[in-house]
Amino acid sequence: MNQKIYHGINHEPKGGMTPTANIIRDAWVFGLIPEEQTCEGWTIQGIENLYDQVHDAWLPYGHLASRLPPELAERHARIYGAAVERARAEGWDPSLDDET
Repeated sequence: MNQKIYHGINHEPKGGMTPTANIIRDAWVFGLIPEEQTCEGWTIQGIENLYDQVHDAWLPYGHLASRLPPELAERHARIYGAAVERARAEGWDPSLDDET
């Protein structure tokens, strides 16, 4: 049985505006994995486990960035700001509301 392997956030199309990439960025925000960790080569189970950790990390803040304490809010703004900039440079258009 072959396990599905994740190709890594840096290999996502159009800058990685996908749910999986958001899990990774949120994990960076909360310090669950280092920002250098792209999750390339991870199994889907590994990504699902990371999702569970990210979900739990968001619970105290009601899953809202506006409720993050200043340090986390600044990290969130920096990480997501860079992601949006990169994605737009790679052709992502948020008005299209797609994941490709």
